[in-house]
Amino acid sequence: MIVLKNNQFIEREYATIDMEDRGHQFGDGVYEVIRVYEGRYFLLQDHLERLQYSLNETGINFNISEENVHDHLHQLIDLNDVEDGAIYIQITRGIAPRSHPFPKDTSPMVFAYPIKATSPTEAQSKGIKVILEEDFRWLRCDIKSLNLLGNVMTKQKAVEAGATEAIFYRDENHVTEGSSTNVFIVKDGTIYTHPADNYILNGINRRYLLYLAKELNIPYKETIFSINDLKQADEVFISSTTSEMLPVVNVDGEPVANNKPGPISKQLLETFFKYKDLNQIPTH
Repeated sequence: MIVLKNNQFIEREYATIDMEDRGHQFGDGVYEVIRVYEGRYFLLQDHLERLQYSLNETGINFNISEENVHDHLHQLIDLNDVEDGAIYIQITRGIAPRSHPFPKDTSPMVFAYPIKATSPTEAQSKGIKVILEEDFRWLRCDIKSLNLLGNVMTKQKAVEAGATEAIFYRDENHVTEGSSTNVFIVKDGTIYTHPADNYILNGINRRYLLYLAKELNIPYKETIFSINDLKQADEVFISSTTSEMLPVVNVDGEPVANNKPGPISKQLLETFFKYKDLNQIPTH
């Protein structure tokens, strides 16, 4: 495997991380996972713009355009012959003696490398089970930071419960997102999903699915909904870069509708790959 470390392409065994890298010690960094289909990036520009947003919000002095990240990422999939998979990229504040305040003189550290990713076709066909968990994370979920301990702990609860995902709620009237996904419900032909604010990560596939809904003339609303709304929905589905879109057929042991993926979920899935060559989600 060839890894991108800063501006160099090196073999994996040489891609070491200093013990005083702030990403390692504080989770002081940000990241993206970008899907590759048939050797081409999917929605690369959207991912890079969100990465720059996360960098700006955390005060990490790194400019995606000036550092030529776009070209480096294209070289990376060519060097690794990635046809169907994903690229993980993280940028930390850099290496400095351990101290909480931002160091004055340090250079951000960049790592990028391919990871395995395939379309979860069986789960998309049959649907998945999810559990509900109280959202105890910080209030800047809009930043795609390396601080994922709350997400990891909650995902493990889902695994131990025999579920695919855990859906967070702040209180009974406020469902937010999944531990690694965005959440949608359907009621009376309309899609509902949480607004893109600080309580959720504005997922790239979340935005893409809303674009598809508009293309298909399916109405949608970005609004907060409750646990009861979730459990009484006609359909539920989740999305992320690696899971694409997954219909939910069971929530906390209770079936959703008839325990099968619903018609809107199916319609969106059937349309999902129509625009897989997109570099950026079009604006209407």
